[in-house]
Amino acid sequence: MSTRIETENLIIRDVCFSDYEQFAQWEVDPDMTKYFSLDADRTYEDVVTEGFAFKEDKSILDLTITRKEDGQPLGRIIITRIDTHSKSLDVTKIYVGGDRRGSGIGSEALLGLMKYLFEERGLQRVTLDYYTGNTRAADLYRKLGFVDEGVARNATCKDGNYYDLNLMSILRDEYFDKYGQA
Repeated sequence: MSTRIETENLIIRDVCFSDYEQFAQWEVDPDMTKYFSLDADRTYEDVVTEGFAFKEDKSILDLTITRKEDGQPLGRIIITRIDTHSKSLDVTKIYVGGDRRGSGIGSEALLGLMKYLFEERGLQRVTLDYYTGNTRAADLYRKLGFVDEGVARNATCKDGNYYDLNLMSILRDEYFDKYGQA
């Protein structure tokens, strides 16, 4: 099944091969990856290999955030732990690349994703996490309706160092209470 989510300014679609070159540039930028579990020595080949593995795994959805007007890649969303029985999943990674951070694209993309997941796919629960200290992400997620659940200590490793992850979720009822019915 192909994924296509449309918002006012964005189209979120399945990753295509040509996107990997842009991802590889973003995913080695230290400013960009400060709060991501991506080792500093990550290469284009690593990005492509990971992307092809994602395509084979039905519990992972790899998406590109694009500008609606011209299809230019603006960011990436990786969804994991897709559980059709429990109707839940995890937004494992979401980012906007380059100098576009702070422009509202991430907020619009996450809202569009939530609308799709709750209204079209009928999900019950969406989770995500962020590195301790990433107040920009925490503030955005709370603003959009995500609720703190706790801290997973030493839950991820980057360049040989362990980091805590703050866990958050939004439930179907919370989404509809905040945003109303479609």
